[in-house]
Amino acid sequence: MGWNVGDTHEITLVDDLKRTQIVQYAGASGDYNPLHTDEIFATKVAGYPTVFAHGMLTMGMTGRAITDLVGVESLTKFGGRFTSQVFPGDTLTAKVTVESVDDGLVNFKVSTVNQDGELVVTARGVGVRTERPVEQPAPKKEEA
Repeated sequence: MGWNVGDTHEITLVDDLKRTQIVQYAGASGDYNPLHTDEIFATKVAGYPTVFAHGMLTMGMTGRAITDLVGVESLTKFGGRFTSQVFPGDTLTAKVTVESVDDGLVNFKVSTVNQDGELVVTARGVGVRTERPVEQPAPKKEEA
């Protein structure tokens, strides 16, 4: 991927999201809303099919799609909108598109979808243009 308008980069953010990852995020964030951690509450009281991931967990994973390209230190702006819930077992893929390159800044649009192609997050970010995109090592797969 270069820094030309229309260039795209696709990354799998999580393959088969585990309940454990959602609970770990609850612990790290301090957000123990039972919709995210209590199966009985989420299904019997709130009427959801199961617990679901925190929006900010999904947003953080989506942001990584940009930082993998420009580096954490070069991301100057990031924001997004949650469009659908993310459930245990979901696989999330982000597509990053270069929208513009102006005065040394690269403007990105990000779309994160689940394994069914359902949009779960739309986001935009701005990064300082580097000579070339940052190359990140592939994430290590968790052993089952």
